[in-house]
Amino acid sequence: MNNAPNPPGSKVIYLDHNATTPVLPEVLEAMLPYLRDQFGNPSSEHALGRRSRDAVERAREQVAASLSCRPDEVLFTSGGTESNNLAIRGAAAVADADRRRLVTSCVEHPATLRPCEYLEKSGWALSLPPVGESGHVDAAEVQAAMGPDVALVSLMLAQNETGAIMPVAEAADAAHAVGALAHTDAAQAVGKIVVDVDALGVDLLSVAGHKCYAPKGVGALYVRRGTALAPVLLGGGQEAGMRPGTENVAGIVALGAACEIVTARLPEESSRIARLRDDLWAALSTAVPGLTRHTAGNVLPNTLNVSFPHVSGRDLLALADGVAASTGSACHAGEEEPSAVLLAMGVAPEVARGAVRMSLGRGTTAADIQRASSVLCSAYRRLRGA
Repeated sequence: MNNAPNPPGSKVIYLDHNATTPVLPEVLEAMLPYLRDQFGNPSSEHALGRRSRDAVERAREQVAASLSCRPDEVLFTSGGTESNNLAIRGAAAVADADRRRLVTSCVEHPATLRPCEYLEKSGWALSLPPVGESGHVDAAEVQAAMGPDVALVSLMLAQNETGAIMPVAEAADAAHAVGALAHTDAAQAVGKIVVDVDALGVDLLSVAGHKCYAPKGVGALYVRRGTALAPVLLGGGQEAGMRPGTENVAGIVALGAACEIVTARLPEESSRIARLRDDLWAALSTAVPGLTRHTAGNVLPNTLNVSFPHVSGRDLLALADGVAASTGSACHAGEEEPSAVLLAMGVAPEVARGAVRMSLGRGTTAADIQRASSVLCSAYRRLRGA
């Protein structure tokens, strides 16, 4: 089994796997026939259509196996954003009239927060439990937000900037205790940690293909049997009537293949990547006095978020030639704003401004870590005039 390469035609050390992942070679090979001669519409009854339909169902089985659920509980979508919208807005559409409140966290991805805010403008109430200094939501805060008026709790499984793994199972228990549904955005978790829907206890779970070595533009939503949900899009009867539109067969095949590959030997691969992440932290913290680490406790094995003192993370990465990483800050009207996630954790704005997120992947090697730390430290020294 080949590891995923760094982007082809480039010597860049890719440390931005939480933003997107390269398509695995095996995944590309699996999808190519459905971009070439196996182009049939899965709804057609002729041989080409049946082959496409069989391919979609095989992929459904692969995704289901990776989540430890039944194939008929997997719906294919265009990605994590659509899956979150279908889960949140679809559940809200069929909620009892006396349940008009949503509970989510203050550090969710916009793909969760925006649908919740959309419903809030329509008269729904929205509760946002805070996070602590480690970036984790306290399960007790979620429990305290519960009530008989809650229709849905949506808590991401892993935070994209800090890697914080959230208490989803506890949130699901709290939701069910008051008769509410539980959803988790697992886009950052699938392929990095074990994701078992029964262990989590959720009713709905979102998957994004491009976060787990499949292409962009494909995703899935797990819907537990018996969970009431209304479609957001209207059209044909594809995906049990919940997601109309001719299926993206090649993308779906790719997602199935990717889920099967990343699930195999996941504990061993996660341990390898965690060791490399810790090596990166050790190298950077030794060379940069005052470096602050924002990833602590129960976090994804691949994610390291640090703040370089007295510099802008954006400026640092601009000088770090050959290293691709991210900063959580946003630039508006020429002014750099620190990460809202770090600010929610109580990080001072001047510290948050120096944040850099590095997220490792299947293709990351020890040599990559050594070179990346050298490049980043050199860029830091240049910024500081040392």
